[in-house]
Amino acid sequence: MNYNVSAYIVYLLLMVFVIVVVGRLFHRNGRVFILALMKDDAVTTDHLNNILLVAYYLFNIGYAFVKLHFWQKIENMDMLVSSIAGNMSVLIFILALTHYLNMFLIWQLSRSKKSSLTNKILPS
Repeated sequence: MNYNVSAYIVYLLLMVFVIVVVGRLFHRNGRVFILALMKDDAVTTDHLNNILLVAYYLFNIGYAFVKLHFWQKIENMDMLVSSIAGNMSVLIFILALTHYLNMFLIWQLSRSKKSSLTNKILPS
């Protein structure tokens, strides 16, 4: 018996749920960091935050669907659980990696803005 269709359905439901929950969390809590980076420009911050959320959804949900193409044939319940867990762990790892990369870039941008402000204030 082929369990692939069952695995696809369970995987997609779980991953879309995880992606949407994490995306909302990043959107809500990340606004503070972007607002500080944009020097309290709320309109630009909200637009940028919304663009980042849409890009996040498109990238991650698209990757979850593309990942289905590369699954092996699942023939028993053990393979079903193992396959779902393995594929979910890869996507969750990618989510974590991109989050830390984004946080690093925001930190770098905020540091460069602070140093440029310091250079303008203090003559050398």
